[in-house]
Amino acid sequence: MSAPLIRTENLHKRFGDHTVLKGLSLDFEAGTTTVILGGSGSGKSVFMKHLIGLLRPDRGRVIVEGEELSRLNRADLNRIRRSFGMVFQMAALFDSMTVFENVAFPVREGGRHAESQIRSRVMERLEALDVAHAAHKYPAELSGGMRKRVGLARAVVLDPKIVLYDEPTTGLDPLTTRSVDEMILAAKAAFGVTGVVISHDIGSALRVADRLAFLHDGVIVEQGPPDAFRRSEHPEVRRFLDAWSNQLEGKRP
Repeated sequence: MSAPLIRTENLHKRFGDHTVLKGLSLDFEAGTTTVILGGSGSGKSVFMKHLIGLLRPDRGRVIVEGEELSRLNRADLNRIRRSFGMVFQMAALFDSMTVFENVAFPVREGGRHAESQIRSRVMERLEALDVAHAAHKYPAELSGGMRKRVGLARAVVLDPKIVLYDEPTTGLDPLTTRSVDEMILAAKAAFGVTGVVISHDIGSALRVADRLAFLHDGVIVEQGPPDAFRRSEHPEVRRFLDAWSNQLEGKRP
């Protein structure tokens, strides 16, 4: 059996008197989408920052493609980070740039591609995510779901192996949420990326995940495929799932 693309082992992280991670371990297999669920303040964002070396654990290891991040110098860490793309919660597009210019930005920053190559690469990503028709538009002219798709096109334009999604459905209406879910699935199918999603949206998580992991009190207390996760008997997971089910029941006429 091949080694996971990312392995995290026994991560501990403390800020002053507040301990956030208390021995967290979780593997991420290549070509799969893992959703990390947990309540607000559970440490999901802190964990994600460890995956790309923005934070270093007080104890434990993060290993990406066989390389332990805490042992790398700045140049090697930057090299590893090029394996990652990031889709931010609010898309984080440049308002003064068109859709095309936003997606082309990281390619132009590298300075190694001719303009014809840049155009081909950018339009290929926009077409795969069904936003090529908006290439000439500005972010203010786009819906929330389209902005997310443009953010993803920018995240995958340099062919990363891993895409991190930071609360991708927060604040979105149900139709836009469904569109974002389809976007995550499309990225996996079109580009073969390994997806890591942090979220508190159980409905979305169950739709896009190959595997779910529940973060509580600094550790992963449950993990597994969606069907198994639904049957979890862990009290915190059960409470989370029941609250979601009750919310759905309340919305039904």
